[in-house]
Amino acid sequence: MRYEHVCIEAAVHLLPTHVITSEHIEQQLAPVYERLSLPAGRLELMTGIRERRWFDPGILPGTVSIQTARLAVEKSGLDPKLIGALVHGSVCRDRMEPATAAGVHSGAGLPDDCLILDVSNACLGLLNGMLLIADQIELGRIRAGIVVGTESGRDLVEGTIHSLLHDQTLTRQSIKPAFASLTIGSGSAAIVLCDRKLSKTGHRLHGGAWLSDSSAHNLCAGGVEHGGGDGRPRMETDSEALLHAGIALAERTWARARSVLNWKNEDVSRVFTHQVGKQHRTALMQRLQLNPALDFPTVEVLGNTGAAALPMALSMGLEAKPPQSGEKMAMLGIGSGLNSIMLGTRID
Repeated sequence: MRYEHVCIEAAVHLLPTHVITSEHIEQQLAPVYERLSLPAGRLELMTGIRERRWFDPGILPGTVSIQTARLAVEKSGLDPKLIGALVHGSVCRDRMEPATAAGVHSGAGLPDDCLILDVSNACLGLLNGMLLIADQIELGRIRAGIVVGTESGRDLVEGTIHSLLHDQTLTRQSIKPAFASLTIGSGSAAIVLCDRKLSKTGHRLHGGAWLSDSSAHNLCAGGVEHGGGDGRPRMETDSEALLHAGIALAERTWARARSVLNWKNEDVSRVFTHQVGKQHRTALMQRLQLNPALDFPTVEVLGNTGAAALPMALSMGLEAKPPQSGEKMAMLGIGSGLNSIMLGTRID
């Protein structure tokens, strides 16, 4: 997978205002901790997540995505009339039908010849959206496009807390699949891509690779149908098995991406990864033999923000340290299913 004509023209993020600490969550779970003799601080110790953020109760993902999309188009400096595709790629959507992208398209004031659709692929939805848009640009069908998504973790975490407090059969073993659900945060991100002839950034998307390991599709699963009948989703995750399977898939995907891009590890100046937890990040960088200092971690203060995690890290990292000419950067995406997408970019 190679691109010759695609640039990343803008990457933006929006952060919720409500900060929820791991300590606060454990305080709510005090009766469970006491009954199971779990030590306080276990959640942060296991994940490295100190806090996460949530949007106001009841706010729809599409409402936030409208703001993020507008911000992204404004930052890109492109005429909105040039946007030929809009993809909404987060796990969270407003409803089953129509596509959340439809409401975002309307709210963002994009042209009527703009292709609009939702893409769902766990934590890789926004990266999949990037590739769909990049393909359209490379083929000359559109000149620019935007992928956007908003993850809202409040209902999942609060629903999980409710279930744990009311499950009198819980043991130290049976509670484990629920712990990953307590790491979920909220956030929104958008990326604008365009034909290099329109670009002022020179931030080229060169290509990359993807691989899947669908034998691991049951290691992390959830939704409203897994809930307690209150309309809030629940999720069960075999965190240890998912960690090992995900890192193994990432290693194979990175090898393939390097081959496609004709890169060596030493060529990479910065990386942006999917943000799950401290242990996952450490294991990923070790297995790929990349210097952890190249990464831009956000998970400690944002938690796991699903499909928005890597794009948010990209936006925050580029904002904190604007890229320099010649820099080669990698986006290392992993999502339950299992799927991995790894992309390489370069500043001309």
